[in-house]
Amino acid sequence: MQGEVVEVTLRSLYISGSATLLASAWSIPLAYLMASRPRWRGLASALEALVGVPTVLVGLALYMLLSRRGPLGFLGLLYTPQAIIVGEAILITPLIASVAYRALRHAVENYGELALSLGATEAQAMATAVREAAGGILAAAVMGFSRAVGELGVALMVGGNIKGYTRTMTTTIALDVAMGEFEEAMALGAILVLLLIGVSMTIRFIAGGAVAK
Repeated sequence: MQGEVVEVTLRSLYISGSATLLASAWSIPLAYLMASRPRWRGLASALEALVGVPTVLVGLALYMLLSRRGPLGFLGLLYTPQAIIVGEAILITPLIASVAYRALRHAVENYGELALSLGATEAQAMATAVREAAGGILAAAVMGFSRAVGELGVALMVGGNIKGYTRTMTTTIALDVAMGEFEEAMALGAILVLLLIGVSMTIRFIAGGAVAK
């Protein structure tokens, strides 16, 4: 049992970490567009509304796309870790983008526009705004990771809960509960909570050290 706990914990970290990086890759530029382009700001309200979308809906939509009869079935991604990564990235995109937007809007108004007025390029102004809003962007990524690692619907529907391949901490907990192994489920749940707290504190410590330098 101990070996399986370590295995599913590492797999959960890998899948959720990859999903967070993937979602951040498009969410942060989108947040900057919303912060720097007034016509894009209406999108922020839509993204905030989508933050609470049930994970099973995302899982169902992705399942229909990736199933053998679906339009993307030829990719063969269903019931793979990659499918979970994509699903979780889609799930947390509204959260990361909307939180990062709040941080970047202030930075763009106070630093980005000043940089442009001093002759900086758009890329330099964006880099300045992102640097000044680093704390808020980091918080957005941590929140996205926390939701990704704790979600169940996507991991179960497109991952299939395959032992040794796609089984994560949340799907293991669900399986333990279904089998009546409540003590093991509670123990794994406690590990999940401690993991979230540890990852959040570690990231913030590293980021704080980087800022101090």
